[in-house]
Amino acid sequence: MGEAINRIQRLKEVRKQLADIINNPKNVTIIHYSCESFYDRPDGSSPRITSIAVRNLYSGQTTSFSIHQVAEIKAYSKDDIEINYNSLEKLMLDDFYQYVSSHQHYTWVHWNMRDINYGFPAIAHRYRVLGGNPLEINESNMVDLARLLVAIYGTKYISHPRLQKLMEKNKITDKDFLSGADEATAFQKKEYVKLHQSTLRKVDVIANITERLGNGVLKTNAKWKDIYGSYPAALGEFLKEHWIFSLISFISAIVGLAVLFFPK
Repeated sequence: MGEAINRIQRLKEVRKQLADIINNPKNVTIIHYSCESFYDRPDGSSPRITSIAVRNLYSGQTTSFSIHQVAEIKAYSKDDIEINYNSLEKLMLDDFYQYVSSHQHYTWVHWNMRDINYGFPAIAHRYRVLGGNPLEINESNMVDLARLLVAIYGTKYISHPRLQKLMEKNKITDKDFLSGADEATAFQKKEYVKLHQSTLRKVDVIANITERLGNGVLKTNAKWKDIYGSYPAALGEFLKEHWIFSLISFISAIVGLAVLFFPK
């Protein structure tokens, strides 16, 4: 029973967190970024960042920061990017952290951006390596949509790779979408525009999933017990949240009493 109560309590917490996001979309920023592969790095160097996209959940306005855009402003050719990569990356991250400075207290919704391999710490570390001084976003303002979905629906809600499978399940277009492995290959081939387009697509997908989740129309493979557990307390919670079942139960009880006391 304790397990069921803990599960219900956690479910209430994450649903409140989700409600705060959906009810205050003007103050929500969706973020995603692309980078060099963070695997197979024997020298221990941090992966270079190619593009970052941020999107306001309310307006849909998307701001992007990318290597090829900075290079274009500098009038560098594609071949010049590799030679000047560090300086271009530094300028790109300068612009990104300028954006952070005016959105620091927003809620930042992301997909698995949690650690030094891939995430906010990785971006900050890369900026320090290049001589920058990153602004810190408070952890309480970061919401990992990937973990939120697991907290609500359980680990079996969709198969791996979860983001792509969720897109398939909900018929969300995968135009310009690159997998992690494909992004690594694109980086090696210096296909920076393709990486940028993939980043833009992913931030759009994350926003789409967030909105569908908040509106209660996101399709998953989760079953009732994956969400609520298999205990009576969980059943009671389900009935409270789904009033139509409670109404049916109430009507059934009334009909049962009528039959009992007023038989034909």
